[in-house]
Amino acid sequence: MAQYFEVHPENPQPRLLKQAAQILHGGGIAAIPTDSSYALVCHLDDKTAAEKMRRIRGVDDKHHLTLLCRDLSELAGYARVDNRQYRLLKLATPGPFTFILGATKEVPRRVSHPSRRTIGLRVPDHAVTQALLEAFGEPLLATTFIPPGETEPLNDPQQIRERFEKQLHAIVDAGACTMQPTTVVDLSGEAAVLVRLGRGAPAALGL
Repeated sequence: MAQYFEVHPENPQPRLLKQAAQILHGGGIAAIPTDSSYALVCHLDDKTAAEKMRRIRGVDDKHHLTLLCRDLSELAGYARVDNRQYRLLKLATPGPFTFILGATKEVPRRVSHPSRRTIGLRVPDHAVTQALLEAFGEPLLATTFIPPGETEPLNDPQQIRERFEKQLHAIVDAGACTMQPTTVVDLSGEAAVLVRLGRGAPAALGL
């Protein structure tokens, strides 16, 4: 049964986010708000939690999971970034973009793409997400919360509670988010490639 944390969307209560972070450190899976939609998150190094998160989401190991990072300096520990890539990342972070980049050895092989050795990374522009990452102390493994067989991400924490309370360990309620997923840009090749158009404007990157 999920613990339910109602937090202020702009000034979240540190005590509540610390409790949510402890649940995640203990192997829990949480639904949290972001600057796009709600996301499922768990500890990067917890194999069991990552597998369960994939099952809730209804995706296999070929689906890119994303690392939520506080800033670009944190992101650099998990992805190989050259000067060209860094300039694009700086233009779009924090914000509703997910970037596919070559993964470093710090990323467990089981959470990177099995054949390409890439990982999705992003720096969210949301006060609650940032405060939770601060309380957690490291990046979180995440995926957009789109239920199996559906196409729209969830943005209503009450609906998440009604439908998934028994499958989650924590729900952080900061009110409704937008229902647009992030814009996904693949930076792992020679040129930037727009993979999915979402909330982030590609024009910001010259795409």
